[in-house]
Amino acid sequence: MTEVDVVAGTARPGRGAAKTAPDRKSRADRSVTTTEDAGPAGRGPEVREVPDLKWETRLRSMLEIGGLWTRDVKAPTYEELRPKPFHDHPVSPGFPIHKNLQEKLLEVEKHPDPTVAHVLATCSAYAYSGAETVSMIMARTGLEDNHCRMISASADGMLICSTSFLIQSEDGKVVILCYRGTEPASFINWLTGVDVEPERINYQFGDPCASVHGGFYRNVRATRYEVMGALGRALEGKSVRKPFDGEPDPQIGELEALYITGHSLGGAMAALMAVMLKHEQKYKAIGDKLRAVYTFGQPMIEVPRFAKACEEHPFLRENVIRYIYDSDVVPYLPPATSGPFKHFGREFHYRIPHVRQEVLSWLRYLGCAYQPRKGHWEPKKRPTRQMPSALGIALGGLAFAGRKSQLLRSLPIVYSFEDHLPHHYMVALTPPGLPNEFGD
Repeated sequence: MTEVDVVAGTARPGRGAAKTAPDRKSRADRSVTTTEDAGPAGRGPEVREVPDLKWETRLRSMLEIGGLWTRDVKAPTYEELRPKPFHDHPVSPGFPIHKNLQEKLLEVEKHPDPTVAHVLATCSAYAYSGAETVSMIMARTGLEDNHCRMISASADGMLICSTSFLIQSEDGKVVILCYRGTEPASFINWLTGVDVEPERINYQFGDPCASVHGGFYRNVRATRYEVMGALGRALEGKSVRKPFDGEPDPQIGELEALYITGHSLGGAMAALMAVMLKHEQKYKAIGDKLRAVYTFGQPMIEVPRFAKACEEHPFLRENVIRYIYDSDVVPYLPPATSGPFKHFGREFHYRIPHVRQEVLSWLRYLGCAYQPRKGHWEPKKRPTRQMPSALGIALGGLAFAGRKSQLLRSLPIVYSFEDHLPHHYMVALTPPGLPNEFGD
């Protein structure tokens, strides 16, 4: 796998980087001073300037300036993923998971589609990792030799911690835009996603008074110009990965199908990005390539006026697909005490008969096998509504602890953080007969 770190405007390798630099140019041009012991007689050590290498200048900028960080990778080949002598053939009945996946993503017309749902749920689950892992998992899923660009931006004081991935098929015809959700270890992400009194930002779509959740809006906008730049390259038949240090920039194939996805906060960003692509005229060329949006455990992003406008838009009404796993607490946020919010798009809910399954689970003591947490997806005619108050968040935390107890697991619950975990969505959306996401 090849990889390149690119400074886009400014760059950042981690959250610990300094946020400001008093003199950006002088820092970038600074060289290293070295001392030679064998200087001319009587003059002491000789001092000379050694210019920085390009990678040293780039690394210094990343560490000292902070800001936007991009990372480009190329997926490993199937020969690398299944090397000899461990595998006789790189391709087998179970690997890759979806044969001819690119053709499937190009040809599917009706959503939701089980293959698309599984692929995007897998991508959203692994978006909590890095570009190398996302690219590798998508190659195992069926997008061989894909191009991947990771775009990340942060501004802690503004509650911005935004990360997106663009995964492009080898011939350039399919691109998946995946937003990372609420990072478990990120306090900033949690403040954004579980904000009980969110700021609203006006976004005139269908109603001059319509507004959206300010935290979600800013997280989308923080990386949008870089995302749109990469999608613009895809429209021109180029890789979403930028050439580095004089590398050739070959034509591969023009973008034909775009999918957007995300889990949790990432789902909210995905839905909002879809509205922007369909509503803002300057993005029409890319918006016309958008096939569908699949979100998992997505919170509400808009007030009822905005949701009504989205429901009146044919594409957003039919092709924004929301999945909710059992008692996942996040789709009920923000609470009603924060003001009115509402979902839009088509909703599918995974229901698990906990009491019946818990009774059956006791049969294991009689030597009987069982499969816990098995349910089924069902469409909902009415979207999930807000929880009455922020007390529901506390109940979700208690349910998370209660599910760890065998005796309490069968009790009915309303909200659960346990059900919000991304692997639940991925497993529940895996079509029968398919292997796990690694394919072997």
